[in-house]
Amino acid sequence: MDLVKFENALKIGETAAIEFKRAGGTIEMDTFETVCSFSNRFGGDIYLGVLDNGTVVGIPENAAPSMVKNFISAIGNPDLFSPTLYLEPEIFKYRKKTLIHIHVPSSGEVHSFKKRIYDRMDEADVKVSATAKIAQMYIRKQEIYTERRMYPYVKLKDLRLDLLPMVRILAKNNGGGSHLWEKLSNMDLLKSAGLYAEDHATGKNGFNLAAVMLLGRDEVIRDVSPAYQTDALVRKVNVDRYDDRLTVVTNLVESFEQLFKFATLHLPDKFYVEGAERKSLRNIVAREMLVNTLMHREYSSAYQAKFVIEQDRMYVENANRARFNGPITLRNLEPFPKNPLIAKFFRNIGYSEKLGSGARKMFKYGRLYSGVDPEFIEDDVFRIIQPLNENYSFDAEIANGIGGQKTTQKTTQKTTQKILAAMEDNPNVTISELSEICGITVDGVKWQLRNLTKTGRIARIGGDRGGYWEVCGK
Repeated sequence: MDLVKFENALKIGETAAIEFKRAGGTIEMDTFETVCSFSNRFGGDIYLGVLDNGTVVGIPENAAPSMVKNFISAIGNPDLFSPTLYLEPEIFKYRKKTLIHIHVPSSGEVHSFKKRIYDRMDEADVKVSATAKIAQMYIRKQEIYTERRMYPYVKLKDLRLDLLPMVRILAKNNGGGSHLWEKLSNMDLLKSAGLYAEDHATGKNGFNLAAVMLLGRDEVIRDVSPAYQTDALVRKVNVDRYDDRLTVVTNLVESFEQLFKFATLHLPDKFYVEGAERKSLRNIVAREMLVNTLMHREYSSAYQAKFVIEQDRMYVENANRARFNGPITLRNLEPFPKNPLIAKFFRNIGYSEKLGSGARKMFKYGRLYSGVDPEFIEDDVFRIIQPLNENYSFDAEIANGIGGQKTTQKTTQKTTQKILAAMEDNPNVTISELSEICGITVDGVKWQLRNLTKTGRIARIGGDRGGYWEVCGK
């Protein structure tokens, strides 16, 4: 057992991948629920003999071997687990106390415990009964692309062929003045893009889901994907409802155009020059966010995608076939096409560039736009959160010779001071309470807490339940 890893787990507390169980001399049923949820999500580590707050109490030393034996027997029992599991718990010592460590890897299948399916949400094991949620779990486990699903009864008349002249022009311009699609017939263009193909599992030819989503008529899209839509909202004044709204339910080519127009209408276009060229930071950031939410969405899900502009941030969120759970950074960025056919089509017409370049551009230009890095969060619901600050201007700060510090950090410093003061007054203060104290959103507080933790200003002692904040420095 890696004791350094265990001590780090105690410091971090319970998370989506760490669970503590008291487990006196027996293994309780909730331990098996956690095993099931870890298997169904991204895996994790269970430590028996530890309280929820990270206090090590241990288990009876003479009971440990029988606990391990009973555990292995239970997870291999088809009446309890379906399909069954094989795990190897490890008995170890820590400060003269006996504990058991169970590492649960992510499974390639969806498991049930006592005929109930569990999923891991933050630090909780959640019973899943909704059909859409269960379907999403199976999608996550399968290395398949739902965009390739064949619709043999979709014909050319069901597609917006009137969009193809524009598609050819976009592809030509993106290709530097020439492109293969210029000279192809409509049908050959669709075949070249992989939108009409043969299903080698059935031997049938036809248009796939990617073709319908990219170029389908609205009524055909509605029939194939009834829940599909993107809800664009502005919430600056009326935060409970909205100041402006656009519901987009058309093909992806025109969806991008409509959403991009909505973004340019409601976002400031700040002056910025790179070298000798003026660049629109607004257009770059909005473009990458919108292309991402259209290109990598899981279109078989009923989850409604959103594009929301608020006073201090804007974000997109959409259904996703997640590969892990947590933030995406430049360090752990591993480009993976969720919909390779749609992504290839977007690259051909210039809506996107090579895989992974969008995230890198967002990190670069997102900070230049607002002074703060954007957030990418990988989960069943994928999110990109771009902070907004209308008072920030990278170009103005350079011109004023203040090195991009004072204007950028003015509001942030005030909020930081409020958070630190609140934690000193009450180490048990909650995120919701901090949101009210600072007058910012809960997500804004979470962003502040991550930055303060990274810089060593604060530390979380224990887990979310029973833990507290410690101010480390000012």
